[in-house]
Amino acid sequence: MANFSFPQQTAFYKGKVRDVYTIDDRYLVMVASDRISAFDVILPKPIPYKGQVLNQIAAYMLGATADICPNWLLAVPAPNVSIGKKCVPFKIEMVVRGNLTGHAWRTYAAGKRELCGVPLPEGMKENDYFPTPIITPSTKAEAGHDEDISKEAIIATGLATEADWKVLEQYTLQLFERGKAIAAKRGLILVDTKYEFGKIGDTIYLMDEIHTPDSSRYFYADGFEERQAAGEKQKQLSKEFVREWLIANNFMGKEGQTVPEMTTEWIDTISKRYIELYEHVIGEKFQPEALSESDTQARIEKALAELR
Repeated sequence: MANFSFPQQTAFYKGKVRDVYTIDDRYLVMVASDRISAFDVILPKPIPYKGQVLNQIAAYMLGATADICPNWLLAVPAPNVSIGKKCVPFKIEMVVRGNLTGHAWRTYAAGKRELCGVPLPEGMKENDYFPTPIITPSTKAEAGHDEDISKEAIIATGLATEADWKVLEQYTLQLFERGKAIAAKRGLILVDTKYEFGKIGDTIYLMDEIHTPDSSRYFYADGFEERQAAGEKQKQLSKEFVREWLIANNFMGKEGQTVPEMTTEWIDTISKRYIELYEHVIGEKFQPEALSESDTQARIEKALAELR
């Protein structure tokens, strides 16, 4: 993937799946790559069109939630590129869960009845709905694994003030409700997701991507209750199937473990699953668009010039 260089560029950050360019200390150019990560490890081979899928779902969802809270997005000049306001990020991820799934289920199955300071009801099965959605934040690690953290610890350690926490909590629950409503119209259940927020002055902004298969888990609503009653696995659209494949091949990102071989067929399967999720969530046919590096750079520079 190209390493771009822009006029008035003041910083560059290469994340697990996105490259972020800071312009004039005011704007961020976020390029969604086709890299894929799981268990905080970048897998060795890219997934075709993954960057475009993530970027376009995120742009759609940011537009569909702009009445709930301010967000960072200003322009989408290319299929896999977003430009937005540079915020000072909170060093936490606001993870919100509607169902007992994934990390929450693994914690529950190990016999624990508390997650991030939130009590978990007795007698739940995997994928059951919580009585009401719960917020289980995590710290944003510069390197290595993110760590669970409680609301009390966030406030005590100064990661957010009590006043800011109240706003973060309110925005998180409202965004999740909107995400669930959008998903329900498409025959999906938004199971869990995460949001990232930052500040410009005293204003809190929603940042990054939202409701994409990298940050969220979706189940198919059709047959959900029947599968639950029968104790069957839920049919889902998310990155979880990649994690499950890695676990089945003895890889969980731990020292000494090796990423299993990613065949061409498996890469194609992952790409198709991402496209399938796009089409379900957005309700439109996916239009693959591959731009040259020079075209992408030209579009970004034009958009930045229009913002100034």
